[in-house]
Amino acid sequence: MSQAVLWVIKRSGHRESFDRSKVIAGARAACKNRPVQPDQLEALAGAVERRAWSLGPEVKSEQVGLAVLEGLRELDDVAAVRFASVYKGFEQVDDFARELGLLSKEQPAEQVDPSDRSPSSGPSGDGLL
Repeated sequence: MSQAVLWVIKRSGHRESFDRSKVIAGARAACKNRPVQPDQLEALAGAVERRAWSLGPEVKSEQVGLAVLEGLRELDDVAAVRFASVYKGFEQVDDFARELGLLSKEQPAEQVDPSDRSPSSGPSGDGLL
């Protein structure tokens, strides 16, 4: 019995089979000198592959790239910005600023360090103004 193939449609229109090692290599490059472990990169590649399969037997390379970017955002913000700079083809400093703005908007309020709250937040510590 033959196994089904997951096809990636490149921007040029060229089709190639999905290659986990490419996902890992791209993520590894973005994570260089960051506190991300090899098993986390393997898990990321697996999650990207599952996401791609959920979209069908053919996915656009842009969809794969976005899935990698989303996974990196969960692992390490710096690695995510590095990956985005190559994936999205940053050409100006403003491109980095835009991506950092997107990242900061995605951070839920619960991730704020309680010690960073100002004393004016009141005894409840809820930080509401």
